[in-house]
Amino acid sequence: MPVSSDRPSDAKARGPLWSEPGSLLEHVAVAVCGLDDDNRICYWGPGAQDLFGYRAAEALSRPGGLLFRGSAAGGADDVCARMADRGRTEGYWRGRQRVRHRDGTDFDCGFRVFAVTGEAGRTVVMALSSRSDELDRVKTNLAFLDALFATCPIGLVMLDEELRYRHLNQALADMNGLPIEEHLGRHLTDIMITSDDGEYERMLRSVATEGRTVTGVRVGMRTRGHPDRDTVLSVSFFPLTRAVGSRPGVGGLLVDVTDQEQAVVEATASRQRLALLDRASARIGTTLDVEVTAQELVDAAVPDFCDGAVVELVDWTNESEAFDPALPVDTRRIASGTVLPAPATELVSGLKEVHYPPGSAIHQMLRSGRPLCVPVNDDFLARTVLDASRARLMADSGLAVLLLAPLVARGTVQGLAIFGRSVHRADFTEQDLSLAGELASRSALCLDNARLYSRERNIALTLQRALLPSFLAPSPYLHLAHRYLPGSRVTEVGGDWYDVIALPDHRVALVVGDVMGHGVSAAASMGRLRITAKALARHDQEPAELLAELDQCAQEAGIELATCLYIRYDPRTGHTRLASAGHPPPLVRHPGGRIEVIDEVLGVPLGIGGSTFRTADFGLPDDAVLALYTDGLIEARGRDIDEGLHRLQEELGRMPGSLEVAADRILSHLVASSPADDTVLLLARVHRRQ
Repeated sequence: MPVSSDRPSDAKARGPLWSEPGSLLEHVAVAVCGLDDDNRICYWGPGAQDLFGYRAAEALSRPGGLLFRGSAAGGADDVCARMADRGRTEGYWRGRQRVRHRDGTDFDCGFRVFAVTGEAGRTVVMALSSRSDELDRVKTNLAFLDALFATCPIGLVMLDEELRYRHLNQALADMNGLPIEEHLGRHLTDIMITSDDGEYERMLRSVATEGRTVTGVRVGMRTRGHPDRDTVLSVSFFPLTRAVGSRPGVGGLLVDVTDQEQAVVEATASRQRLALLDRASARIGTTLDVEVTAQELVDAAVPDFCDGAVVELVDWTNESEAFDPALPVDTRRIASGTVLPAPATELVSGLKEVHYPPGSAIHQMLRSGRPLCVPVNDDFLARTVLDASRARLMADSGLAVLLLAPLVARGTVQGLAIFGRSVHRADFTEQDLSLAGELASRSALCLDNARLYSRERNIALTLQRALLPSFLAPSPYLHLAHRYLPGSRVTEVGGDWYDVIALPDHRVALVVGDVMGHGVSAAASMGRLRITAKALARHDQEPAELLAELDQCAQEAGIELATCLYIRYDPRTGHTRLASAGHPPPLVRHPGGRIEVIDEVLGVPLGIGGSTFRTADFGLPDDAVLALYTDGLIEARGRDIDEGLHRLQEELGRMPGSLEVAADRILSHLVASSPADDTVLLLARVHRRQ
């Protein structure tokens, strides 16, 4: 039975094989018709009416010769029969025939003919046809596009909606310094390196999402394939359609105009160097640790500035002596890093102490006091790298050129920084030498500050360890647990101290004090007060009298502010006497778990003068726990003293039987991981003398 897919006539209506608008095939009608065993028309698609002019009712069941123009070889029916027979016998045939329109005009058509099996085993020959001139136009356009992508010297690219590479030509791949295959599927920012804070990417996203078109925009950038080559491109981008199932996205043309835009290139390079210097300034010197500061310099330089870097400190016999080029230079390597594979990793990190002989490139750099660029060649290896195994590592590392920069601060060479680039990157330029000098200068000052800090800190720590008690006086009537936790700021050394002093008649004195401030001065003041308090206590002075003497000592020594708590305990009676010079009050945990705050006398700090200290008396039952501490335990950022004191009471209320465990638990719960102030905690479980 003849089959029609006819529908109401519409000049804009197309058949089922009509392409979507916007493609190269937009105006190419595809007609579909079928011929039965007698070569009569048994199927007539909508596109066939558009191509031949016959409605379905006019074409169905009529001979197929209706559609053809006869030739010298035979009439129209003969032409149709020969084409249908080839479709039946060959399975598929392709060719051109002269056809006739309903209005009497004729034109060439391209045919695709193949046989299909219909109902009851009947064979139907299906014919797909389109105007030859329209097909030729499409072929010409496609051939032009293929030739354009293959031979055009302008960079051509297709990006998807997420700005990933879908298609590009060899010219653009050459511009970027990477093969076409390494582009496909990668995001634009994986290939392009810009210093415009993302403006280039935002421009392309507006093309993809808003349908904008940009033309002739100049952009300065680098690429992953040429990370050291500044390039200026003139770029034009336009939105892509969704024609014939294609994905939406962005099409673009990119022209290298670097030669015409040298000023832009230089500005781009300057921005890159300034950006690197700005990042380095923010990253270097965040701590007062020499090794951390050196590693920050390495991390700032690799990989943006170089492929590998090391920082070494010079071991001067005497820093005040002038550099003697006739003597070897010994250094300690304290930081390193590289993005190159082995053996470069072993080269930069496998050596801690380095020896440079006279005549080395390091000596040449130190003589001039300025950055120096040297190639890694046989002469360099022979003069500078004495160890044969190290020379082989350097030769095999891939490094082609080194930039040596002295680290000079306050007129003294602290050390040196070495930056290396591989054969795949451009050599260092004069501008790079200037940048390395600026990096080295800033880093040297940070390193010198860290070195001076370390020196002062070591002095303060040594002094503090010497002044704090190495052990506490033993007593059968006191079980003790004591902790000293230094603060993390400045020199990590402060003026907190504590002591336990044996007195006549089995009595015991406990002292806790805190000199305001940090560093050597605070540690020295703390030592003076501790030694004085210990001497006065052994003369068995009353607590208030002892603090009065300490106050006088503080005034004479110029100690402006210090707190102190002095307690004297008698194990025969449990009688306890206390005096305080502005110190946080002690706590007593009674055997039943009750917590008592002894705050009857607070007093004023030492060093102020003009005040009278008072003594408070109270009793300590057997097995009571006395807690003495400094303000670092209960005071912290974001927490006031009252809250801290309340938390300490809670911890004492649920303290375990072991004083050592209790001390660790209290510190872990009350003191931050990086405390701003020193902390002393002294726990004493008292026992009566039987």
